[in-house]
Amino acid sequence: MSDAVDKLVACLQDRFGRAISVGVAFSEVTAEIAAKDVLATCTALRDEADFAFAQLSDLCAVDYLTFGQAEWETTGATGSGFSRGVDEREVTPSTGGNERRFAVVYHLLSITHNVRLRLKVYLNEDEPIVDSVVPIWTGADWFEREAFDLYGVMFTGHPDLRRLLTDYGFIGHPFRKDFPLIGNVEMRYDAEKRRVIYEPVSITPRTLVPKVIREDQVDHLTGNQGGSHNA
Repeated sequence: MSDAVDKLVACLQDRFGRAISVGVAFSEVTAEIAAKDVLATCTALRDEADFAFAQLSDLCAVDYLTFGQAEWETTGATGSGFSRGVDEREVTPSTGGNERRFAVVYHLLSITHNVRLRLKVYLNEDEPIVDSVVPIWTGADWFEREAFDLYGVMFTGHPDLRRLLTDYGFIGHPFRKDFPLIGNVEMRYDAEKRRVIYEPVSITPRTLVPKVIREDQVDHLTGNQGGSHNA
C-alpha cells in the first residue's frame, strides 16, 4: 500500500473506532458504516483536515439479492448463438427482513491528500432508507434521485426526491434483481386511438449471458499449475 493509503486507514480507525469497518484491496480503501451514522461521518470526512473529502465523485446503489448466484454455468463458451441460454432459473423470491440486501456506495475524493475513499452503507430491504447527503455535497442531488428511481432507496431530507430516468407512471424499480429483465409492460403507437398505449409485455424471457468458468483463470486464482483439478 502507498503511504497515503496507510495514513488514511490509520486516520479512519483512530477517528471513528468501532463505528467504522475499514478494508483495503488493490490499494483502494473501502469503509463500511451504519446508516444512522451517515450524516455525522460524512460531515467529518468533508470538514476535518485529516480527511478533506471535498468532492463526492459518485453515489450509487447495489442490490445483493442474487449475489453469488448464477442462472447457469458452463466450462465452455461458444462464439455465436445463445441456444443454451433459453432455460432461465427463477430468482429466489425474498421473504423480507434481509438487513444487507441493499447498499448505498459513496465514492469520495480528497484533492488535498490525493486519495480516494469508498464508503458503503447497507440497508434493510423492508425499509431501504438513509439520510440524504445533499446538505454535505450538493452534487449528490441527481445521484440520489437515480438510486431512488432505479433501486427504490429512500433518502430522508432530499430536497426533491422523484424519479429521474423512468417514464411517467412507471411502476417498480428496474435495477432491482427481482424486477423482470423484459419488464412488465410494453408500449406501442395505436393508430386508431392516436396515442401511445401500454400493454402486457409479450417477450419470452431468456438468459443471454452465461457465467463461464475458465480453467486458466481458476488456475491463476488458486495458484494451481496446469489445467487438471482431479489430482
